[in-house]
Amino acid sequence: MAEGLALHYRHHPCQPASEGFADFHVQVRGPKSIRRWIRPQVLFYIDGESPFLPMPGHQGYPMLEWGLNWCITGLCHQYLTIHAGVLERNGRVLILPAPPGSGKSTLTAALSMRGWRLLSDELALIDMDSGLVVPMPRPVSLKNESIEVIRAFEPKAVMNTPVPGTNKGTVAHLSASADSVNRYPERALPGWMILPKFEKHAPTRLEPLSKPRAFMELANNSFNHNIHGERGFARLTKIIEQSACYRFTYSRLDEAVTLFERLSQGAIGLQAGEAPEPLQP
Repeated sequence: MAEGLALHYRHHPCQPASEGFADFHVQVRGPKSIRRWIRPQVLFYIDGESPFLPMPGHQGYPMLEWGLNWCITGLCHQYLTIHAGVLERNGRVLILPAPPGSGKSTLTAALSMRGWRLLSDELALIDMDSGLVVPMPRPVSLKNESIEVIRAFEPKAVMNTPVPGTNKGTVAHLSASADSVNRYPERALPGWMILPKFEKHAPTRLEPLSKPRAFMELANNSFNHNIHGERGFARLTKIIEQSACYRFTYSRLDEAVTLFERLSQGAIGLQAGEAPEPLQP
């Protein structure tokens, strides 16, 4: 826990608990039973309540990160919340909605180390009134093979010691850059909505996605548009209207980064919603 917090939150502002307002008070600590010493466990607490089953003691840091995501997705309904990697470049936001195992976090991590500002690797928080994406630059969660893929891609990547044996396999977290953290007040409008999918040995492909299909994919990855009712439906529709929508398949990170660089410079899809022919870098 100490290593993860010191490493990944060293650029974040810190405020004494006695000052200001906090949405949640959370803890990760051992149980008050013999399991504190024999086969140690940890529990996640929010406002004094523990909503999860205990995890092995060495998995405290991943539990903290997953618990924070649970707090936001389950309780922060002032936003429209979408399960997605989120980055910004040249004032436009790239939303990468995808289910687990799609390579979303790996792609998000790579782009965040090649000039894209990290807003989140897990949650796109959309302001319901303005439609702006609210940054939440926290560590990027990498699992199993992705850990070594990112180490090979960027040897200077700042990661904590991998934690084995979680319900997601071996997990490590990549620090958000100081620039991403320091610019957390800067919100921006969506510009691209791209569905990523990692396929071993697949060629790098960017294919246009129809607006109706893009809407359905975005809705399927939304945590709470139904809670917002008609406003949630309208906000999802607006995101699709103002975004260029694609389906993206990749197996090589260097090719993916090159393609997204062209995208950010306007070499692909100059206007939101353009549908060019399938392209390769």
